[in-house]
Amino acid sequence: MRHKRTVPVLASAVLLCSGLAPLAMSTPAQAATIPSPGHAVSHEENVRVPAGALWTEHYFPSSDGSDVELHADVLRPAHLPPDAKTPVILSVGPYFGHIGQTGNDGFTGTGPSERFNDLIEGADLMARGYTVVMVDLRGFGGSTGCLDWVGPGEQADIQAAVDWAASQPWSTGKVGMYGKSYDAVTGLVGANQGRPGLAAVVASEPLWDMYNYLFSNGVRRPNYLGTPQAYNGIASLPGMKDDSDHYKQNADYEKTHRECLANNLKDTQDPDRTSGYWKARDLAAMAKGSQVPLFVTQGFIENNTKPEDIQRYLTNHAGPTRGWLGQWEHVRGNETNSQGRLLMGRAGWFDEVMRFYDLHLKGINPSVADPNFLVEGSDGVWRAQDSWPVTKRETTVRLQPGSYVDNGRARTAAPQTADDAGVWDMEHAPDLPTGPQDQGYGPKPRTTDDGKGFYSWSKPVNSDVRVAGTPRVSFTAQGEGNVLVRMWDVAPDGTAVMFDEQMSLVRTGTVEFDLKSTEWTLAKGHQLVVGIGTNTTRSWSDTPSNQTITVSSASLSLELANVRFDTPAQGDVSPFLASYLRSYTSSWTDTAPGSFPLNVPQGQG
Repeated sequence: MRHKRTVPVLASAVLLCSGLAPLAMSTPAQAATIPSPGHAVSHEENVRVPAGALWTEHYFPSSDGSDVELHADVLRPAHLPPDAKTPVILSVGPYFGHIGQTGNDGFTGTGPSERFNDLIEGADLMARGYTVVMVDLRGFGGSTGCLDWVGPGEQADIQAAVDWAASQPWSTGKVGMYGKSYDAVTGLVGANQGRPGLAAVVASEPLWDMYNYLFSNGVRRPNYLGTPQAYNGIASLPGMKDDSDHYKQNADYEKTHRECLANNLKDTQDPDRTSGYWKARDLAAMAKGSQVPLFVTQGFIENNTKPEDIQRYLTNHAGPTRGWLGQWEHVRGNETNSQGRLLMGRAGWFDEVMRFYDLHLKGINPSVADPNFLVEGSDGVWRAQDSWPVTKRETTVRLQPGSYVDNGRARTAAPQTADDAGVWDMEHAPDLPTGPQDQGYGPKPRTTDDGKGFYSWSKPVNSDVRVAGTPRVSFTAQGEGNVLVRMWDVAPDGTAVMFDEQMSLVRTGTVEFDLKSTEWTLAKGHQLVVGIGTNTTRSWSDTPSNQTITVSSASLSLELANVRFDTPAQGDVSPFLASYLRSYTSSWTDTAPGSFPLNVPQGQG
């Protein structure tokens, strides 16, 4: 879950670009006990070590033949002999620095990262006989080298980490990867590589193609420069005063290699997704043929790592696939809010994860038959299904022709916070919009054109219709600029919920692109409205052309399903759904009869 930042943007940018962390309150303390050759450190010796674990540190080379040295923190079950072989749960990422995950977390002494202590403790990993390994990607924590935004360098680090964890004398050779956000992305990389020791991957809220976090079809997102700045700041974090000299020297790598930070800012700025840089980071394309068992989570209304290219990834992935998919934000399956409500709405995250790991890492058949996919619909109701998406009908509907002026969203005052300036990492995206000005325009007061775009209405659906999978829009354009395509669920009384959107650059000729993957049910009598026009949101930092864009031969491809034969599953509505509806529901004064049908057969076959 994100933590709200209130640091003024200028001060935040200085901290991020310099690598300096905010000052933490310090109190006199003795140096923390750290591992040494032949001595593993227990919880009793260092409180940052989870109870029941013994902590050691290790260094090994990456797999690309470079001089990059990777650092690993290892937590072994304290009750087992040092040479006892166990399966390994491995996490690889930028957030395992001893000083803190994304900044100085204010620890008084060094120790292993607490990032996944919730899993270690909640799943009782030590008592279950699992070893935990946390590896710093190049440029982060105690590893040397230049950060590489999930490029070939970091992919070499992931391969090296899997191979190292599988080959240790205390390892059974079976490795499972675990992560959320960036270290879920590294899990997808591991699954794509399919190294012999990797037996399973759990990846929560990842990116499926790194391009999508900074750009959309050539259009910049607000964080296109701020996110690389944020990771430069994380890479520049120092070791702690009581870390080993080896660790501290590695952590200071950027001080003598300033090109690392400069290159990360420069290399990430190409908006062309077909460039070599972005092709090397298209994880969905690289998943083709992967056989590694995979367990994923994805929020369809995520305001951070959005559901873009998830369907393409899962289609290309050939191995066993499990998933929790639903209406939540950037959270973990076990995470709760201040009222104790599970933020994904479903109980049993650690139990299900451990059944998955026990099966693939230990060969223990589960006593509970978990469905392949558990999906929370837009009504907050959970269901079980064998695959995702499950659809009944694929259809392409004709949209209305029209035109709009690409004059974009009115610009506001200079940014005052890091969020306003797009300075965030993958753990700290902005909150939802809070007012009607951020919801985007709809067709009001006229029903087909409001000056910002034009709109196509379906006829009212004659039964509940689920829109699942990845909608795709296509049209012929005259003019150059930007286009925003949005989809609304509109009730008979004009209550409208925006549930999908995407932007693209426009050039004269054919324009075609995917929207975000979605799971949204139109209730009987509701209509689907598709808007095509200029940007009216804060979700992109486009450069308006001020040209008139004329659109013809427009169509929308959809995957539809009926809801009559859903298999109910345990789970409550995720709390974020109500927040999303508050932010993206508006009232329209008029509706329209509609120009295209949108119905699905209601039989089970």
